[in-house]
Amino acid sequence: MNMLASRGQLRASFIRWALFTVPLIVLLGFLAGQSSGPDTAWFAGLDKPGIYPPPAAFGIVWTILYVMIGLALALVCAAWGARGRTLALTVFAVHFVFNLAWTPVFFGMQQIAGGLLVIGLVALTLIAVIVLFWRIRRLAGVLLLPYLVWVLFAFALNYQFLQLNPEADGTGDGETGGAVERVRIGG
Repeated sequence: MNMLASRGQLRASFIRWALFTVPLIVLLGFLAGQSSGPDTAWFAGLDKPGIYPPPAAFGIVWTILYVMIGLALALVCAAWGARGRTLALTVFAVHFVFNLAWTPVFFGMQQIAGGLLVIGLVALTLIAVIVLFWRIRRLAGVLLLPYLVWVLFAFALNYQFLQLNPEADGTGDGETGGAVERVRIGG
């Protein structure tokens, strides 16, 4: 017999990894979203692009995508001994840092152009992750394709925000939406 592990052992390894990776990815995405978000005077004052979906859609879509990302990651993590596994996991980690950075850059720092740069890096590194995951477990790459579609949509949306609101890029302080009160003391 040439097999290193039975189908049952492989399935059990995937399940163990999924029980770790899915909640981890969902939690990290949730925490990044809680660190800053659209509930600011700055964001409320922005002109919204015509393709801007209802705000409730973001939470639903990202939750589904984060579950799919966690499952794809579990498939690769469970592929012990697969050629390219370490590289794939390393590129994924770099990619996911970019993913988590977008919300604080766009909403927290109120940098629309910075957000566009970050989402561009998310898209480019995601393409690399899909290729690397695909080589290890085709299903892992397939699970990331809806995520790529959403990231490309987010890139277009971010670009449109910049086009509609060039004067708002980087004008906020992350708290007051750029409002400043000056007080002069003395003559």
